[in-house]
Amino acid sequence: MNWSAINIIGVIGAALYLSGCSPSVRLEAPEKPIEITMNVKIEHEIRLKVEKDVDALISGNKDLF
Repeated sequence: MNWSAINIIGVIGAALYLSGCSPSVRLEAPEKPIEITMNVKIEHEIRLKVEKDVDALISGNKDLF
């Protein structure tokens, strides 16, 4: 055998060896559904009512401030 035949055999052998080590990626849906827990405090409505009451109180008593 000459060197070119050995090189070709080596390249083919390396390609076969490395093709067995190729990584694989799997995309699968989870078995359980995804749960998102959100704890949100809603204070906007309460503040709006308080602000309206304060505005009414201030406009009724101009000498407060």
